[in-house]
Amino acid sequence: MKQISRNWRLAWLLLALTAYLLLAGHQLGLPGLHYDEAKEAGVNAMELLTGAPVTAFRGATVNLFGADLPLMVQDYIGSLNVYLALPFLAATGIGVPNLRLLPLLLGLLALLTLERTVSEWLALRAHRPGRVPISLAGLIAITLLATSPSFVFWNRQGIFVTNATLPCTFAALWLGLRWLRTDSRRALLAAAFAAGLALYAKLLAAWVLAPFGLLVLLWWIGRLWQKGATISPTAIRLPHVTLPLLLGAALAGTIPLLPFLLFNSQTRGTLDAIGSNLGQSYYGVQNSAVLSNLPVRLGQIATVLRGDHFWYLGGLHANSLAPWLAGGALLAGLLHPAPRRRVGLPLLLCGLAVAASLFTVSDLFITHYALLQPLFAGTIAIAIAWLYEYLRQRPGPLLLLPIALLILWLGGDITATLAYHQDLTRSGGLAAHSDATYHLAYHLRYNGLGAPIALDWGLDAPVRYLSQGTVTPIELFGYASLTAPDDEFSRRLSPFLDNPDNVYLLHAPGEEVFAGRRDAFFTLAQLHQRQAVLEATFAQRDGKALVELWRLH
Repeated sequence: MKQISRNWRLAWLLLALTAYLLLAGHQLGLPGLHYDEAKEAGVNAMELLTGAPVTAFRGATVNLFGADLPLMVQDYIGSLNVYLALPFLAATGIGVPNLRLLPLLLGLLALLTLERTVSEWLALRAHRPGRVPISLAGLIAITLLATSPSFVFWNRQGIFVTNATLPCTFAALWLGLRWLRTDSRRALLAAAFAAGLALYAKLLAAWVLAPFGLLVLLWWIGRLWQKGATISPTAIRLPHVTLPLLLGAALAGTIPLLPFLLFNSQTRGTLDAIGSNLGQSYYGVQNSAVLSNLPVRLGQIATVLRGDHFWYLGGLHANSLAPWLAGGALLAGLLHPAPRRRVGLPLLLCGLAVAASLFTVSDLFITHYALLQPLFAGTIAIAIAWLYEYLRQRPGPLLLLPIALLILWLGGDITATLAYHQDLTRSGGLAAHSDATYHLAYHLRYNGLGAPIALDWGLDAPVRYLSQGTVTPIELFGYASLTAPDDEFSRRLSPFLDNPDNVYLLHAPGEEVFAGRRDAFFTLAQLHQRQAVLEATFAQRDGKALVELWRLH
């Protein structure tokens, strides 16, 4: 019987992983390459492979074996994706599906580490020593994710949401729980290394890792208050902690963060970014306005479960039942004392992570919850699995309840995910995700326009990557303000205006990201007595203009 149980659970695991790969891997070249995908992995990886000079963020590099290696791609995002992308691009070439193979497989690793995290937690709660088999709750968790529109489409463009944080974060949770259960020093050292790697991938991993560390500490203190440091004679004892072990864990966690530390020793970029956004973020979020920010974040949880936020794929589709099914499962798990002990701490971890997400140096972007979605799924899955196990001991029609719940949830997710794929085939992606960028890069490359002047955000990195470095736009729009050109805009642009060979890239009216640059360009051209001529327009598949190419005569 045990062999049969292992076999069907393994079959379920393989089926869920296969479903994810099929749904996430279909038409991998669509939507178009987003700026963040190119900026945070593609361009630097392409430069390292082709031997071109590396355009490192803030110019911060370390020279190793004669190559200048970038340390970070943003003040709070490390260059991990750059280095992970290298073998994929070296083996398959420089292209969009080639680049997206990396996040696709990182999503697969995220599913596997989530299953291990859920199963390890249940083994710890049950005081079960030895090897941890695949659990029903773990299988339900990865199944809920494998078909979820949010998980599928975020991980297709995973660099866009820095999905490298997912497997690293959940590996840290899994190995941390394993250390608590088995007293394995290797597990603790590996957990510390995974946590450091997750933080290097993106600092927001701290939203999960910091609360997890706090809960482990509180659990430890609570156990110490128990007589003999055990709950029962069969309970798992506290792991042995020594100073050398703690120092080793600190070292293991610091090693992946060395590029981050070196970056800040050179630039102070992260420190300045956080310090300058403590009160109000770059995009205008008041970090002290907890009562205003909390409803936004809570609403985003429901949106992530429904999946109706991928407007840029060409439509909106939702699994409207998902939030209600999730709420019902959690409520059932919290009302009974037995599952409450299983669900309570994971749910508390979710709550603490949401509370941490109320602070941002950018905006309350829903994409931040790509990190928290597996945590939500794991917690809900624990409740559903308990409900099934509880009702199985009481034969009757109610046993169909958790099965029906799961079927309804998966049916809604699969329907929405397939509908998004249909929209994407038709639209090619919208706005900053449109495949119009492919045509723009092709036009510039094969018409010898190697140094266009980019007067808005979102054009430089995709064009450089798609042209394999043969086109290098010159960004002059300035990052100082989203709403108007800075005082130096005219000074930066004026030297280029008298050369008729220069071309200028602008977003079409209504598509601007950094406002005011378009009008300032035409005003400045008139002052220089130049006539602006529209040479080409690049549009979405539905005909809506996105990017314009201008020349001055």
